[in-house]
Amino acid sequence: MRLTLSAIAVVVAAVTTAGTALTTTTAAHAPRHQHIRVSGDIQPCPVHTIDAKGPRVFPHSVDYDARTGKFVVGSLAHSTISTVGRDGTVRTLVDDKDLVSVQAVRVDSRRHRVLATNVDYGLADRSAPSTKLSVAGVASYDATTGRRHWYVDLNKVADDGKQHLLADVTVAPDGTAYAVDQLTPTVFRIDRHGRASVLLRNDLLAGTVDIPDFLTGVGQTAVAWMPGDVLIIAKADGSLVRVPTRHPEQAGAVRLSGKLAALTAGLRVLPDGSLAAVSSGLLSGKAAVVQRVRPVDHWTSAAVTVTDTVTDPVTSGVSAGPRGSTYALSGGLAALLMGKPNDGFTLRPVTVK
Repeated sequence: MRLTLSAIAVVVAAVTTAGTALTTTTAAHAPRHQHIRVSGDIQPCPVHTIDAKGPRVFPHSVDYDARTGKFVVGSLAHSTISTVGRDGTVRTLVDDKDLVSVQAVRVDSRRHRVLATNVDYGLADRSAPSTKLSVAGVASYDATTGRRHWYVDLNKVADDGKQHLLADVTVAPDGTAYAVDQLTPTVFRIDRHGRASVLLRNDLLAGTVDIPDFLTGVGQTAVAWMPGDVLIIAKADGSLVRVPTRHPEQAGAVRLSGKLAALTAGLRVLPDGSLAAVSSGLLSGKAAVVQRVRPVDHWTSAAVTVTDTVTDPVTSGVSAGPRGSTYALSGGLAALLMGKPNDGFTLRPVTVK
């Protein structure tokens, strides 16, 4: 589907005003309950929708800090990273003027830090047209104080004269981070001290999805590190690519029982080693789809099943939540595209079965 940016804004606005008319399963609105074992008995534990009180934050991705019990989000409109409590309270953790728009955030609990990708769509409050798509960096911050550890400019690392847009970042248990680029088939490797290199350039990762008047050739949209030192990379067209980090030249397409719903917006690693994937609903104008992806033969293939939908307009991320729950993020992209303020954003529990 080919839509102009203005048409996308209209579609998104229509979804916003349609509200629950897009509901395709009652699970999207029903109260959620997780069950936990306490003293040998199974006890219900309510997991509820969080209406975050963060005007003009416009987050694109979300991750969960199990140590604090709070979510972490960035902002497409500001140079900030914020925490979100279960009561919806939003507090600024990082305010770094070197950030233009925070596309992705990732909590690294082992090292007590937050990683973030820095981009420029030309949508941020202080962005100038001349800087659009000229920013591509990853930064590391202390998860309590927000103090910056380091920042790396991946445009310089790529050194290819092309535009880059860092869609997502993941982290391995040893602290190595991997960032993927929407606009070129490039995967970057960043060690714990912020020293970066190109891990892989491969046409398997090239983009084929166009959003006229906004982005062309959109490719990689999300990445997850999996046991066995394998990166699973989602592309905008609904395909997955497997990249062994020790032998990136052995990268290959994952054979799927069915494509992921496009545009694939986010991935969450589940405790059993499978993935939860969420689509955005951006181009379709339909409810976002939550899917479970179960690996077969070390991710050479995978089985895909639909488990839920999200009726909030334009879902852009999926994350772990308290007590093993899974949450989807709707960050107010409709208002941002139309140049309007928003009152906050929504984190909604979803079913992944």
